[in-house]
Parts: sequence; C-alpha cells; structure tokens
Amino acid sequence: MANHLSFPLLLFIIFYRVSAGRHVSVQTGGSITIPCSYDQYYINHVKYWCKGYGWTHCSSVVRTDHPKSTDRASISDDITQKVFTVIMTDLEPDDSNTYRCVVEINGGTDSMIQLLYLSVTPGTPELYVDQQEVTGVEGGSVTVRCYYSNSGDMKWCRMGGDCVSGFSGTLNGTSVTLKRTSDANNRTVLTVTMSGLKMENTDWYWCRVGELEMPVHITVSQQTATQRTSKMTSTTQDPTPQQPSASPTAEPVQTDNTSQGAEGNMEEVHQRSVKVLLISLGMLVVVTAGILVTWKMWRRHKDNKAKDQTTNNSVSADPEQDITYSTVTHTRETAPQQQDPFPETDDDVTYSTVSLQHKTQLKGQTKSAEPDDNVVYSSLALQVTTQQRAAAAQ
Repeated sequence: MANHLSFPLLLFIIFYRVSAGRHVSVQTGGSITIPCSYDQYYINHVKYWCKGYGWTHCSSVVRTDHPKSTDRASISDDITQKVFTVIMTDLEPDDSNTYRCVVEINGGTDSMIQLLYLSVTPGTPELYVDQQEVTGVEGGSVTVRCYYSNSGDMKWCRMGGDCVSGFSGTLNGTSVTLKRTSDANNRTVLTVTMSGLKMENTDWYWCRVGELEMPVHITVSQQTATQRTSKMTSTTQDPTPQQPSASPTAEPVQTDNTSQGAEGNMEEVHQRSVKVLLISLGMLVVVTAGILVTWKMWRRHKDNKAKDQTTNNSVSADPEQDITYSTVTHTRETAPQQQDPFPETDDDVTYSTVSLQHKTQLKGQTKSAEPDDNVVYSSLALQVTTQQRAAAAQ
C-alpha cells in the first residue's frame, strides 16, 4: 500500500514544484539571492525563510528576528521597499528543495507570500545571469544577459508587476528590448536592455525562460558631475558580450549608463556653453589686468610731471613781479658850491642813484633772484671837493 502511495505523492510533488511556484537553477558552490515582496500591512511583522516540501513540514532557516544568519544563509528586511531578501551561499546538491517566503502572524496562521523551488546542479545551470546586482544612472541604460539551455517563452518581468515578451515593450514608462543571440561558446543568450532609466525603476526583476526564472535587482541612481562630463564625450554602444565564469554567481555589474537621444545633445550644448563662458571670463581677466597696469603707469607719469613743474616753479621767478635794482654812478663835483650848498667844505659827500627796472628787461642778466622778492641794489661813490684835492696835493 505504501508503494502505491509513494508514486502518486512523488508525481504530486513534481507537479507542485513546476506549477505552483518559481524554479531557480544554481550551480554547485554558487550563491543565490531571493527577493520576497510583501504588503504594507506586514511591515512590522516578522518574516522568515523556510525549507520543506510540505507547508506543515517547512522548517525555518533564517528569520528577521532570530537567527538572522547562519553559516550559509542570511536575511534582511527593507521596510521602505517592502521587500525582504534571502542570500544562500556555497550551495550543495542537498540544498535542492522547496522554499517559502513567510510572514509570521501572531495568534493566527502564518502567511506564505512566495513559493520557490531551488535546484542545485553540478553542471552549468539551465538558466543563469552574469550578475544579480545591476546599477545604472537616471536617464541612462542597463543591460542584463540571461544564459539559458531550456526552451519556452522569453520574458522580462518586474516583481509583482507586468512583463515584456517578444522583442520590445515598456515597463513603467521605460523602454525594454529583448534580443536573442548566441555567444562564442554557442550558448543561447537573452539580452535585456532597459533605456531611459528613472529613479522609480529601482526594483527586483525576473528573467524568465519557460519554467525557469532568475531574479535580478536594478538600482538607479542620480548622475554625478563626472558622469555627465563622461557622457558628453562618449557615444552609445551595444554592450560587448561577457564570458561567464564556470560557476555563475551574483556579482556587481558594470553597465552602459550612456544617455540617448535629445538628452545627449542637451549635455553637449551645456558643455560648449561652459567652455565659452570660461574663455570669456579669461579674456575679461586679461583685459582688466591690462587696464589696471595702464592706469598705474599713467598715474605715475602724471605724478612725475607734477613734481617737475613744482621744481621749475621754485627756480623760475614770476615774470609779473617787479624787481628794483640800483645803479650807482661816480660823478666829479666841478661846482660844489652850486650842487650842494649844504655840506661843509671839508666833508665828504656820498651820492646814490636808484633806478627801477622790470624783470623782463633783465631776463637774461640774472636767474638767482627769488620770484616774489624785490631786490634793491645800491652802490656808494665817494666824491672829494676840489679844495680837498688841492690840500692833499700840497
């Protein structure tokens, strides 16, 4: 009887694994990050990650209260995004099992918010990505490569949201393109490109091919000044296919953050405007410096000229000033009785003649006189009477 029950139960488990939840494939020794989105109502509730095929036999692995981590698993809760994530590392084939994201309900039945089947394989996984963490900048683009060997519909879905299938579409106003190619090792690659990124595009996404899925987190940040300058000197290029490692794991990715279309043109115009402004400012500084030097030289020349004029004025006399000069002449008294009846016959008489001459008349004669002084020159001549000469002769 037990043998008859075991086979239907096995079929039920297989069917339940495929149809009731997500299927993730990871290589032995690799790691995986699983996001679990929950409702606003459960922000303050305890969340946990449990392992087991049946709901009643699901044993807790890690919890947001305790334990938050073990040697190969950890859990964290982002109440802002309303997502808690579980990271499992160093995976082994025995880790292949059904797992659940659960919210603990105090005084009631816990609520399962996601079911996932994890398969750990020694060989290359059926579906994997180069990186589970991808970063981009606002207005730029990101590229995700999904390597797969299974068959089925190809989709790019936002967690808890819509999906894009076929060749192109939009998610929350952001352009999405899907391109199917083959790499150098003849592996089929689904290349997903999201262009014109917005800040609200930060979220978890799922790369889906058939029944297999792989979660990818995209983080969009604002551009820095360096990134703006770099974009103005670069062109948009298709990403170069990368060679995945033998053991695909979740690693950070470098993405093409180049803006496209009109935004790139605006950035180029902005750069040119900045260059023109800098050149204008430089020319203004040079012209200002030249003006200052010229003005200083002119002031110095003017001061020197003023000093020279002051010196010349101190040496040269004012031409309008009158200077009195005296000219003394020697005369012989032939008729002393008639010329001067007043002095005694034995006295000597001194005669002085003063003449007034304008400076202009003596311009060439003297330069030593002070400009503001009247100079009187006098000369005395001693005259002797005839009687005195006769007495002297005797």
